[in-house]
Amino acid sequence: MAPATLFGVLPDPYWTNFCHLARGLRLMQQYHISRSELLDGHQHLLDFADEFEEIYYQRRNDRLHFIRPWIHSLTHIGPETVNKGPPICSSQWTMERTIGNLGQEIRLHNSSVYANLSQRAIRRCQINALKAIIPTIEPSTNALPKGSLDLGDGYILLRRRERSAHSVRPCESDAIIQYLATNHIHIATAPPITRWARLRLPNGQVARSAWKENGMSKQPRMARNVKLFVDGHTSIAEVYFYFNMTIHDRQKTFALVSEFSQPHPELLEQSFQTVFACRHHGDNSLRLIEVSTIQAVVAMVPHQFPGIDGTLFYLIERPGLDLLTMGGAGEDIMDEE
Repeated sequence: MAPATLFGVLPDPYWTNFCHLARGLRLMQQYHISRSELLDGHQHLLDFADEFEEIYYQRRNDRLHFIRPWIHSLTHIGPETVNKGPPICSSQWTMERTIGNLGQEIRLHNSSVYANLSQRAIRRCQINALKAIIPTIEPSTNALPKGSLDLGDGYILLRRRERSAHSVRPCESDAIIQYLATNHIHIATAPPITRWARLRLPNGQVARSAWKENGMSKQPRMARNVKLFVDGHTSIAEVYFYFNMTIHDRQKTFALVSEFSQPHPELLEQSFQTVFACRHHGDNSLRLIEVSTIQAVVAMVPHQFPGIDGTLFYLIERPGLDLLTMGGAGEDIMDEE
């Protein structure tokens, strides 16, 4: 978020230096890091540390206190990733969270407090071992709500759902007709459809839709912008709604989306790919996609960039999502009928 909001606020050398830091840490925060990403991230962190010394304390002894230990620590993240794996898996966050949880279970305030803590830790280890040996010993907490539809491969349609099929707007009909034409189905108008409001993704996130969110009296946190991977290309889109349709005797689930433009090339290059800012074209860029192409829920924040005409929407992704999925932390999917 900061690389976008600080553009035009910080002088160029300081903003560029900060983008080095943001790019390096974003790459290192991934659960899966390729060799090329590791090398790229390590180089950005080295550039940040070197430039920080040049533009802030300028290698002067009287400003040496500007350099904190964490700046030097950044230069070791890359090599340590080779030895220990991605930092998000080997960091102290997990241990600190465990210490906090165990501390909450302590009920004694005398000299045997640490003996009590040890026993709580032993009991938790025993319970975890039993769960690993007999997974069915604990009831599933991922029971699907009433009226949901399991699509397979981790995709689940969630209500709200229309009670009967309705016609769509002309611009939406055109997008459906265009998709059907690519599958050698030629019709004059799109058939009536039954809209669904939400889709749970394999990573545990719940992607909503404009149909659902725009109809709510109290505007929720927007969760209808998604990252797509279609035909080998990644793009960002706003979901209008979800629906099922039969094509060549096979039922498929689709999402009608409005794709954002390609990112602003100069911002993307100058920020080392940390500012992914696009234009939103609304009904002029409608497209029909299969829900299996949706990878994650993202935020697209409107912002007026200095020196650039019009409003752009910059991308914010949730860091460490793969790790949260591995730990079983998904979003609540309670019934919203």
